[in-house]
Amino acid sequence: MARNMAPSPFENTSIDQLAMAKRYSREGVKAGAKAAVVATIATAIPTMASVRMLPWARANLNPTAQALIISTVAGMAYFIVADKTILATARRNSFNQVAHHGARINH
Repeated sequence: MARNMAPSPFENTSIDQLAMAKRYSREGVKAGAKAAVVATIATAIPTMASVRMLPWARANLNPTAQALIISTVAGMAYFIVADKTILATARRNSFNQVAHHGARINH
C-alpha cells in the first residue's frame, strides 16, 4: 500500500534538517571560539595586572586562581555566544523557511 503513494515534497526534510543543524552548530562553534579568545585576553590582562599592583591580589591570587578566573570567563563566553548564535541562526532560517513554504503553498 505504501508503494502506491505519491512521494511527498517534504520527504527529505529530516536529512535537510540534519544538514542545517550541523551548519548551525559549526557557526556556533566558530562564534564561541572567537568569543573565548577575546574573553581570555580581556580577562588575562587585568588579572595579571592586579596581581602585580594590588597587595590583596598578590597575597590571595596564586597562579592557579588566576588561571581559574581566566578559563572560567573564557568558558562562559564560549557557551553563551555559541548557544545564542545557534539559536539566532535557527530562528532566522526558520522564519525564512516558513515564508518560503508559505509562498509556495499560496501560489
